[in-house]
This record gives sequence, C-alpha cells and structure tokens, in this order.
Amino acid sequence: MLPVITTSGIVSLVVAFLLGLLIGLLVRKVIAVGLILLAIVLILLAVGYITPNQIVTFLHSVSSQLPSILSKANALKGIIPYDSLVFIIGFVIGIIKG
Repeated sequence: MLPVITTSGIVSLVVAFLLGLLIGLLVRKVIAVGLILLAIVLILLAVGYITPNQIVTFLHSVSSQLPSILSKANALKGIIPYDSLVFIIGFVIGIIKG
C-alpha cells in the first residue's frame, strides 16, 4: 500500500529542497570568495607587500576564534535537515548550478 501524500508532507519536502538549494549556493559563493582572497594574498606575497610571518600571525589569531565558530555551527546542525534526500539533491544542484 502506498503512503498517503499530505499537504504538510509536500511542504516539508519543498522546504528541505529549497534549504538545500540555498545552502548549496552559499557554499559555492563562499568557496569562490575564498579562492579570490587566496589569489589576492598570493599576489601581495609575490609583490612583497606582506610577509609570510604576517600571514602566520593572522592565521594564529583566526584559529583562536575557531572554537566559538564551531559551537555556533554545531547549533545550526540541529536545524538543517541535512539527512534528507531532498535536501541533498537541492544542495548538489545549488553547488553545481550556483
């Protein structure tokens, strides 16, 4: 016997798909911005405007903030339906089509 399709079931599937799509788009944009920043840093390094020591100091200061960032990301993990197949499909489409 087939399961009954309800309006709330359809809405939850659509919401999970849209969340996956938007988060996939966000991840793609964050990766693009990260690559652009990396290119800028490499150019500044090559020109001699910044030194490797400055980069290491910056990375150490950023790494001290990681525990608070990870705790906030862990709180979001309970909200996002990342185990739903519809979410994963939307996420992949968001990353590919971005």
